[in-house]
Amino acid sequence: MTFSWRFESADGTPVVPTVTGGERFPNQSDAESWVGEAWPDLLAEGVDQVTLLEGERKVYGPMSLHPPK
Repeated sequence: MTFSWRFESADGTPVVPTVTGGERFPNQSDAESWVGEAWPDLLAEGVDQVTLLEGERKVYGPMSLHPPK
């Protein structure tokens, strides 16, 4: 099973970012490492939150990409 991210605006509307490399991952660790590096670019493209999926199963999320206040 592969891991992927679902990208959303703050209200849960799907967002399709142009940031590449985040389509599919062989394991959860690789997926989390990628989003840990890509989150500023995703945020700049209107992605407010992400949800990690394993296949169709939700692993966790939505997780905000905004820094804590």
